Amino acid sequence: MSDSLFERLAIVGIGLIGSSITRAARAYGLVDHIAVADASPDHLARAEALGLADSYHADAGEAAADADLVIACVPVGAMAKVAEAIGPRLKPGAVVSDVGSVKGSVVRQMTPHLPAGVQFIPAHPVAGTEFSGPEAGFAELFANRWAIICPDDAVDSRALDRLVGFWAGMGSNVECMSVERHDLVLAITSHLPHLIAYNIVGTAADLEKVTESEVMKFSAGGFRDFTRIAASDPTMWRDVFLHNRDAVLEVLGRFQEDLFALQRQIRWGEGDKLYDLFSRTRAIRKGILTLGQDEATPDFGRSHPSKASPKG
Repeated sequence: MSDSLFERLAIVGIGLIGSSITRAARAYGLVDHIAVADASPDHLARAEALGLADSYHADAGEAAADADLVIACVPVGAMAKVAEAIGPRLKPGAVVSDVGSVKGSVVRQMTPHLPAGVQFIPAHPVAGTEFSGPEAGFAELFANRWAIICPDDAVDSRALDRLVGFWAGMGSNVECMSVERHDLVLAITSHLPHLIAYNIVGTAADLEKVTESEVMKFSAGGFRDFTRIAASDPTMWRDVFLHNRDAVLEVLGRFQEDLFALQRQIRWGEGDKLYDLFSRTRAIRKGILTLGQDEATPDFGRSHPSKASPKG
C-alpha cells in the first residue's frame, strides 16, 4: 500500500515552479502518479524528455480528470482559463490549489468555475529563481522556504492538512493566513522590490550620459543583483502588478514618501538620519540571514544546481 499523500497529482503549467513540484513530489514519494498539462507543445516535449511526469497532456481538463490534487502553475492572469478547463473534469473531494504570488485575484478568477464538493485552497510557495521553463526546476527549490496557504472558513480540515503535509513534505515551512493579508505582505516583500528593480535597470538603460556598455561593464554588486531580479519572467510579473494593483499602489505610495524623506536628508546633509536608517535596514538583513532565508554569499545566496538557461 502506498504511503503517498495523493494518488494522482496534476500540474497545469510546467515552468520553474511546476517542474520543481514534479521533481520534489517524486523525490520525496508524495504522490503515485504525476500528470502534466501545458498549452505549449514545446514545454510538454521538453518535460517529457526530462521524464518529469507519468503522463503528458495538451488539455488541462484531461490531466485533472481523476486527480486528487490539481495545482495551477501558470501566470496569475491565466488562472480563470485553467479553472474553466479543469472544472468539469474534477472529481468530488479533489483539492485544487495554485502557486500564484497574488491570492485575491486568483480566488475571484477560479471560484466561479469550480464545482461544489471540490476543495479550493490557494497557496503560494515563496521561492524561485530568475530562470524559467521545464529545465529550470529542481527538487530542493522549496527547502527551508515558506509556503503560504490561504484557506477560507469552508475548507475541509482534512483536505487542508493533506495540502499542508504536501508542502511540508517538499521541505517548506508552512504558514496559513488570509488572502487579504497575503497580498499586502507580498506587495512589500516581493512585488515592490521587483518593481524597483525593473525601474532601476530601465533608468540605467535610458541614461544617455552613461553608455549601455559602461552600465554592464562596471556593474558592481548592487546593480548586478538588481539585474538578477529584473531578469524574471515578464509575463508573470506583468500579471502580478495588474492583479495585485491595490496593495502594490498602497505600498508604493508609502515607499515614495520615504524616498522623498531620504532625498531631503541627502540634500541637507543629515548624516545622523542616514546612519540611523542604514543601521535599521542592516539589522533587518541580519534577521533574514538568522531565519535561514538567505546566505551571506554572492548571487543572493542562490545556487543553481542545474545551471539552467533562462528560457521561457
